[in-house]
Amino acid sequence: MKQVLVVDDEQQVLGAIHETLRRKGYGITCAGSGREALGKMRDCLFQAVITDVKMPEMDGMGVLREVKRRSPETPVILLTGHGTVRNAVEALKHGAFDYLMKPFTARQLIEVVGKATRLVPEADDAQSGKILGRDLKMQQLLQLATQAAQTNATVLVEAESGTGKELVARFIHHCSQRRNGPFVAVNCAALPDELLESELFGHEKGSFTGAMAKKPGKFELADRGTILLDEVGEMPSLLQAKLLRVLQEREIDPVGGLRPVPVDVRVIATTNCNLKKAVSDGAFREDLYYRLNVIPLTIPPLRRRKEDIPLLVNHFCEKYQEGGKPKHFADETLQLLEKYSWPGNVRELENVVRRALTLCLNPVVSPGDLFLKLDDEEPSPGALEMKAGRSLREMEKEMIRITLEETGGNRTHAAQMLGISLRTLRNKLSEYRKEGLHL
Repeated sequence: MKQVLVVDDEQQVLGAIHETLRRKGYGITCAGSGREALGKMRDCLFQAVITDVKMPEMDGMGVLREVKRRSPETPVILLTGHGTVRNAVEALKHGAFDYLMKPFTARQLIEVVGKATRLVPEADDAQSGKILGRDLKMQQLLQLATQAAQTNATVLVEAESGTGKELVARFIHHCSQRRNGPFVAVNCAALPDELLESELFGHEKGSFTGAMAKKPGKFELADRGTILLDEVGEMPSLLQAKLLRVLQEREIDPVGGLRPVPVDVRVIATTNCNLKKAVSDGAFREDLYYRLNVIPLTIPPLRRRKEDIPLLVNHFCEKYQEGGKPKHFADETLQLLEKYSWPGNVRELENVVRRALTLCLNPVVSPGDLFLKLDDEEPSPGALEMKAGRSLREMEKEMIRITLEETGGNRTHAAQMLGISLRTLRNKLSEYRKEGLHL
């Protein structure tokens, strides 16, 4: 659903626009002032903003300037009376999409909004990277991401697992001039080393056993768009060298190919490890690190942006409500959520909310419906026992064993909970098997 923000200090105008556009299937958010409108923009990604020119405190030109600063690609439509037409025309020179002169007809409104919203993709969670957050650190991150989107520079997103690294990558893509091109994501930790090269750069027919036909790689598929290299820190050293060449020369070498293939691709890399430390440890190429780290972005973990928890809870409630009377979280339940440390970040919060909505039989979700243990509560019988004298390696084995038990042997979920990549977990388990230990 296309989301439109309407700003006007006259309630009758707001009501009329709301009803006209709602009937056409738009999602409408209303604001009675410029300041209120900017607050609404923190909670939602809009495909268009409609604002009156003449308003107290912050006028339409002020709204236009601020919208363009925060989200340059968002179309702004101005509503103007006869006396301010000249100002509206001047606003077009400063980035306004169009203007409507009062009184305007429903048909005129629908036509101009339709043209404006076709320019910007919908704010769908999975596809366009809808990011919610009132926290100042998140707002600063989104501002940097929006600025980065206006360039073709490589972006490196460093953050803990579950914070939404892919959402930020999609947000950058959909705010960029490449938004109509493909967005291709590759998990560098999920594929065996021998397959990752072919997956990234493609291969020619007969280039290795089983190569029955020519296959384009992810870089070719992402041509004129964006490629996301998820968990780039897990890339083996041989492929790090090939990736460095791609970033330098803007061309790829398919496996078994006779000549390089030029590609026009924006690269966004993400990692949940400290790449700078990996460089000092010799696990990651220093020259590649600086090629990737052109625009660095760091997503704060949820424990450092707890004021966003109520906002996220409401969002997940709307997302996972399944018929019947809508459920909401009691104040004491939200307070409990704010006390928790959230090692799994936003992904863990989403799972907790979904579970509570599924299992709670009442319209109000109480603390007991969360099945959530606070950090200062007694550990469960299977919890890791901390004793002096135990080696870090022993503690590591025990932590992996407990996590695998809790996830029913699901390695992907276990790796996410442990804050490591799936590749690292596989390597650890392989080491233990060589020692005769089967977890």
